[in-house]
Amino acid sequence: MKQKIALALGSGGARGLAHIGVIEELEKQNFEITSISGCSMGTLIAGFYAMGKLNVYKEWVSTLRKRDVYSLMDITLSQNGLLKGERVFNKMKEMIPDMLIEDMNIPFAAVATDINNQEEVVFTSGSFYTAARASIAIPAIFTPFTSGNKIFVDGGLLNPVPVNHLKRTDGDLLVAVNLYDTQPPTENPDNDKKENPGNKPEKQNSQKPMHVNSSIEYLQNKIRELLPKSDNKIQGHLNLLQLTSSMMLTRISNLQLELNKPDILISIPADAAKTFEFYKANQLIKEGTEKAQEAINAYKNRQKS
Repeated sequence: MKQKIALALGSGGARGLAHIGVIEELEKQNFEITSISGCSMGTLIAGFYAMGKLNVYKEWVSTLRKRDVYSLMDITLSQNGLLKGERVFNKMKEMIPDMLIEDMNIPFAAVATDINNQEEVVFTSGSFYTAARASIAIPAIFTPFTSGNKIFVDGGLLNPVPVNHLKRTDGDLLVAVNLYDTQPPTENPDNDKKENPGNKPEKQNSQKPMHVNSSIEYLQNKIRELLPKSDNKIQGHLNLLQLTSSMMLTRISNLQLELNKPDILISIPADAAKTFEFYKANQLIKEGTEKAQEAINAYKNRQKS
């Protein structure tokens, strides 16, 4: 018989693609996911799984190159964020039509933060994409999602690993995936060495980022309009924003997991990828597979002793 599990998928930008490898490995090792929750990127993966469409999303995201990722970014001059998020959501809706959460194959919960009322909001019914857009609105990056008097931003602000919003069943195990393991990521201009066949030396230019195509150049120009007129200051601003948010989410994740100890904790290194490195999908899915194997083996060894 399969071992039933309740699975919580944490927030963490592109690192959330590791959730795909985790899910595949759990199923391979005879676990049955009977309920699932997610926050931010974890919401997307959890929802697609609960809809039975995770394979469709995987096939698409696995083909993305760096230029494709930038082409999906819709810049806005809003003071509340750099990206609207409409372009990528419209693309996903073309591949995977919206569904009511209550009609999904297994119980699903998405977590967002209502900053207007200063409270955590859990979506367990209604439009999946509405819940996902609310949950994934990274402050200062994506514009907030508004509904009535509620202003939604990333659920990770209050609950990066929503283990406490799973529908539990008798005899199930609690499994959590934390995308903020060890230290927060640091700026590393050589982070893409694996994409450089033979590790050939690349020219370094600390003053200006390399333009991959016109869409990347457009994005960089728009960011320059919103931030101080210095490339170094721009990089410093975005890096500081990522580092500070990562530090906060790391601490909150650890506290949440301490309060709700999972039977199996699968941890993905915080420096596995930066927020928008979705072009590293295959690498991240493999990372999720490997970390899941390690955690599952550790659990089985504990059960034997």
